[in-house]
Amino acid sequence: MAAVIERLLSIDLPLPREIIIVNDGSTDGTRDVLDALPSRPDLLRVIHAARNGGKGSAIRTGFAAAQGTILAIQDADLELDPAQLAVLVAPIVEGRTRVVYGSRFLAGTPDAPVHTIVANRFLTGLTNVLYGARITDMETCYKLMETPIARSLDLQANRFDIEPEITAKLLRAGHHIHEVPVRFEPRSRAQGKKIGWRDGVKAIDVLLRHRFL
Repeated sequence: MAAVIERLLSIDLPLPREIIIVNDGSTDGTRDVLDALPSRPDLLRVIHAARNGGKGSAIRTGFAAAQGTILAIQDADLELDPAQLAVLVAPIVEGRTRVVYGSRFLAGTPDAPVHTIVANRFLTGLTNVLYGARITDMETCYKLMETPIARSLDLQANRFDIEPEITAKLLRAGHHIHEVPVRFEPRSRAQGKKIGWRDGVKAIDVLLRHRFL
């Protein structure tokens, strides 16, 4: 967590930044680390959830609290280097698009477990078939978009199903998703990776449900 915050504070960006950290009811000492951070009310805000609500709940909390014009999601595990945010946000800042995804597959197949790659490609392929899209990484953490778009999605998911919900609602609303290749250092389950096959089944349900609402 501390390493991610340090990088987010130090990276070069083409516009002012606001860092919102959502502590999703952690009981592993994360709260103490966050409470010990230097006070930076102009730049850094910490929100402590009363209990663990899941990734989707944390993202929705952050989206609601944001005051900037562009929103970006950053996980705390450093699978994705925050330095890449400068490249990812550029197409939005330059007015070329309103939504950007950081694709882990545009630069080749990442060094991830085979079952993870197969599951991701299946879910992304299903997304493309259902919504007439041509994206390569539906499950990516790096989803950036203008704040009004994010607020218009009326997100409801609490867990990892937030990823297909965001994508499904963006595509249903007619938004083009512009992809930019990103570098990716995958974690194993032994290192704390929590997503599993049940989340894949839930993702399929979300994609189908929002397509045929």
